[in-house]
Amino acid sequence: MDKELVDPFIINALKEDIGDGDHTSLATIPEGTIGKARLLVKDHGILAGVELAKEIFHIVDPKLKLTIFINDGAEIKPKDIVLEVEGSVHCILKAERLVLNCMQRMSGIATQTDHIVDLLKGTNTQVLDTRKTTPGMRYLDKWAVRIGGGVNHRFGLYDMILIKDNHVDYSGGIRQAIENTHEYMTAHHKKLSIEIEVRNLDELEEVLQTGGVDRILLDNFNFADLKQAVNMIEGRYITEASGGITIDNVREYANCGVDYISIGALTHSVKCLDLSLKAVRPGK
Repeated sequence: MDKELVDPFIINALKEDIGDGDHTSLATIPEGTIGKARLLVKDHGILAGVELAKEIFHIVDPKLKLTIFINDGAEIKPKDIVLEVEGSVHCILKAERLVLNCMQRMSGIATQTDHIVDLLKGTNTQVLDTRKTTPGMRYLDKWAVRIGGGVNHRFGLYDMILIKDNHVDYSGGIRQAIENTHEYMTAHHKKLSIEIEVRNLDELEEVLQTGGVDRILLDNFNFADLKQAVNMIEGRYITEASGGITIDNVREYANCGVDYISIGALTHSVKCLDLSLKAVRPGK
């Protein structure tokens, strides 16, 4: 966990939620009340966000005591108890919604990723995420993909060169885009991996003739063209397929021989897992 990214996110999210006070809790529960709550599972899937939850509770109140029963990456089912938290009831309730919002989303992403990883077993293809993430939550979204067994693509615009169709069109063509990229990196003393997107076999042939890249993104190829593209590349470059890939056809795309498949739906269309945080009444 990168605390330099995570802690400011937590602090800002708490400010957004709490404002000048959790007036419902302050109005109904006497100050100093101590209690316990359990995080309960109401769905099937892969658990993600436990380490984040620990950090949220710690930032809200370092005196809160946590007991963890299930860790990130584990399969979960309804009625499982993930953790117990004990301490100031006001602090538990301050943390409740942020913990649930993050864990439900992260667990949904991890579950979807795990399912696709399972579908790809027996192939040499791995699943990648994309930048199609919720603003402000990209680190958490990509963290959840890793928990689910997937692989992170670039984090942002700064850590890799990805020449997409718009870049090609604006720069005047594939060869010009690649040449411009190398001139830029030389001038700015950058050492970044270069990936280029191609839309058809003609563009692929131009990339192969030009060279100067590390990875080729084959976008919206049909199965016949994708197989031909992999044969043309002959292992000289890392291959990635994207566009129109779903749970129903991901295995067929993998069977075309690409190294990676990128799926934006891992993070932009996630179904959150159902979790809840419930008070433990005395004697229970």
